[in-house]
Amino acid sequence: MRFVFPAAILCALTFASVAPAADPTYWQDVRPIFRKNCTVCHSQKNLAEPDVSAGLALDSLEAIRKGGKRPVIVPGKSSESKLIAALRDPKPSQRMPLDAAPLPDATVAILKQWIDAGLPEGTKPADTNLPASTADSARRKSDVIIATKATLPKAVAKPGQTAPLEVVLPVGPLSPVAAVAFSGDGRLLAASSYGRVAVWDLKAAKVAKVLTNVLGAVNDLKFSPDSSLLVASGGQPSARGDIRLFTTADWKHIATLGGHTDVVGSVAFSPDGRWLASASFDKTVRVWNLSTRESVMTFAGHSDFVHAVAFGPKGDWLVTASKDKTARLIDVKSGQSRLTFSGTEQEVLAVAVKPDGSAVVTAGQDPALSWWNTQTGERIKRTPGHDIAVHEIAFSTNGEFAASAGADKSVRLWNAKTIDSLRTIPVGSVVYSVAVSPDGRAIAAGSFDGLVRFFETSSGRHLATLVGFGDEEWTAVTPEGFAATGSTWTKLGRWRAGPGNDLNAEWVWKAVGQPLQVAKALAGEKVGELGEPAFSAPQP
Repeated sequence: MRFVFPAAILCALTFASVAPAADPTYWQDVRPIFRKNCTVCHSQKNLAEPDVSAGLALDSLEAIRKGGKRPVIVPGKSSESKLIAALRDPKPSQRMPLDAAPLPDATVAILKQWIDAGLPEGTKPADTNLPASTADSARRKSDVIIATKATLPKAVAKPGQTAPLEVVLPVGPLSPVAAVAFSGDGRLLAASSYGRVAVWDLKAAKVAKVLTNVLGAVNDLKFSPDSSLLVASGGQPSARGDIRLFTTADWKHIATLGGHTDVVGSVAFSPDGRWLASASFDKTVRVWNLSTRESVMTFAGHSDFVHAVAFGPKGDWLVTASKDKTARLIDVKSGQSRLTFSGTEQEVLAVAVKPDGSAVVTAGQDPALSWWNTQTGERIKRTPGHDIAVHEIAFSTNGEFAASAGADKSVRLWNAKTIDSLRTIPVGSVVYSVAVSPDGRAIAAGSFDGLVRFFETSSGRHLATLVGFGDEEWTAVTPEGFAATGSTWTKLGRWRAGPGNDLNAEWVWKAVGQPLQVAKALAGEKVGELGEPAFSAPQP
């Protein structure tokens, strides 16, 4: 399971189901309709991403009147307005909202009445009087602090500058990291937060690409087995699910798989890369043929949200985790349930398959991990560990251990042979996502505070902290004090030797900016201490 962003973040507002007696207005009647059904894609912020917005914004009255390349509304003439035609196009592939159920007749009637009345604005609510940029400006003013263990050498430290170094970035609060995923060769790490996916080149210790042409929240990420594709899933609560395919060679968005009518919380590739499974809050699981990009199987046996999905090692079956307090083993060809894993009184949020296919592991609101026999459906063992919910489980490629992401602000490692606890790794924030590197030497943990932390699996040692926001807005910092940073944040970030003891940032960045050392740390190699040679110049 991935942390799924709450509906409030997506502005999924309710609206009247019957037309009002008086002429509808933009503020009272039309704006809520567009915000629920349209503006996740068609907004000012997405105009630079035409494959998302089609060059049309519907998040302000001014933008609606302007239209895209040409007007989509003719005031006073709803019958001649392309917007209404798009809402009622007989072809599902052309009808808006795309890949969602048609808007109810009563809702379309409100829009027609509003257009025919000449687009009356109405009274602007008090809570919308702030400029549109105010919220983002306020959001990016709180400090994100990444601490290190490094201290200034005595030769350059001034009195009182003895505390460990910290980098302070006024870019928060950051959105939670809902998903992390390694490419098959271990070179890339993708991490998602609301509205973006940051793809890290771990060998170069830098952000290779930030994808923003995604639909709102990105709840899960997966690389294809050959690493040629990256899939991002999410959607709009109670409206539509969204699955987007990107090619890793050029990061182009090549396809969107539509069909789910609610958020897609999890996706999984079959081992041969031919199929993609998706689990949705619409209570279904779908299997997609990636050659034709069509849904070839839909399982509707769960009675509530489906949080997670994973394939078996041969791709002939998959397993699911659901809010209905069960997990299922489903035959891919027939779409029928073979086994039901039950016996918990709490919803199941996470599921993973041991690489040899002999066992399935589940967890969720009941934080104990349950290990199930895939032949009989019997529970092999129940292993307590986390104090509260487990959001995700991931196995190492060789099947020797599993990692679990906990709301108790820790990652736990489990011996998959003896089914015993190996170690607990404190993270410091609620952990929503976890991934094991292909070589098994490191894990990446994404958490509520918007950071991705790397840890060594053999010892639990903290290797580095990553945060990525834009193509030049990113940084990676090791506990030893080495850093790699995008040009924007080099200018924006400050360094201090403890609170209230700011240093000359340019001087510190020159000393700590050593991407090769950061890359070594991300590879699990030990790096030296940030010593006096790094600070060869005296402190200004």
